Amino acid sequence: MSMIRDLRAAVRPHRRTPLPSSTPVATGNCVVDCAVYRDGHRLDGYANPDSAIHEVRRGGGFVWIGLHEPSALELSGIAERFGLHPLAVEDAVHAHQRPKLERYDDTLFAVFKTVTYVEHEQLSATSEIVETGEIMVFLGNDFVVTVRHGRHGALGDLRCRLEDGTDLLAAGPSAVLHAVADRVVDTYLDVAQLIQDDIDQVENDVFGGGGAGDAGRIYQLKRELLELKRAVAPLARPLHALAERPMRQVHPDIREYFRDVEDHLSRVGEQVASFDELLTSILQANLAQVTVAQNEDMRKISAWVAIFAVPTMLAGVYGMNFEHMPELKWRYGYPMTLSVIVVVCTLMHRGFRRNGWL
Repeated sequence: MSMIRDLRAAVRPHRRTPLPSSTPVATGNCVVDCAVYRDGHRLDGYANPDSAIHEVRRGGGFVWIGLHEPSALELSGIAERFGLHPLAVEDAVHAHQRPKLERYDDTLFAVFKTVTYVEHEQLSATSEIVETGEIMVFLGNDFVVTVRHGRHGALGDLRCRLEDGTDLLAAGPSAVLHAVADRVVDTYLDVAQLIQDDIDQVENDVFGGGGAGDAGRIYQLKRELLELKRAVAPLARPLHALAERPMRQVHPDIREYFRDVEDHLSRVGEQVASFDELLTSILQANLAQVTVAQNEDMRKISAWVAIFAVPTMLAGVYGMNFEHMPELKWRYGYPMTLSVIVVVCTLMHRGFRRNGWL
């Protein structure tokens, strides 16, 4: 057993802790914040990634570097210092990834889809309701690098909240991963509630009797709901793995917190599924109402055509100007023809009204 431990110790150090590089980290303007945390407290004076990495490697703790839409060059220096896998770095630069959790040696790479609700005065067939972005998290034993894409999902207030309470940060970088996952899932809950309000509005329009139902609005809302579903559904497996599977990068006490996040995600998933079914039912009801309205219009048109067919027929017969026609030279022929038209049309109108056609 001791020989096996010696072999593992001989192989793993180079994978777990990449040797510091003498090349400065090129970060440009993509660094939102950088800090060193030790025993749950933020150390002052390490806003530069180079100095922060050096301090962590010298005195312990971990560094949290927050980036916003970095280029490949800006991320390459940090990737070299921490030994990040090239495939994960490529995903972090180009974005447009599904929510996932991947492990590369001693580094975890997590992708979260962020969503935000786009305010609108009136829901229309072209309204944008859900806007998406991404947050990537590189997690190691002594570092966490967050990469954000999109105009929303800033983590500044989240960092401040974690710094106000030192208990979670004392558990290490995995506390940051939990805080990001919890923030993202809580946002899903908020967006789902706002979408519920839009669904209620559409439902009232369709079933309220005002005839304001619009299939275009319903379809657009259903399509925007799909954006939320694409963010929620794939995240279930990564959160389950973080909650149930022991990982060296995740503190055992933090793993319990992931169970709570997983529970919230399950609730959002159930809401999204119910919203989708409800919108499908509303769309079908709206189409049925349109079909019924069209049938009613056709009946009214058919009834009026039948009524106007009577004077048209009589006028057509007596407009042929034949020499030998009955009542053609009768003194009361014209009044009698008009009387017949009025009586027949009135009787037909009353019959159609009685049968609900008019």
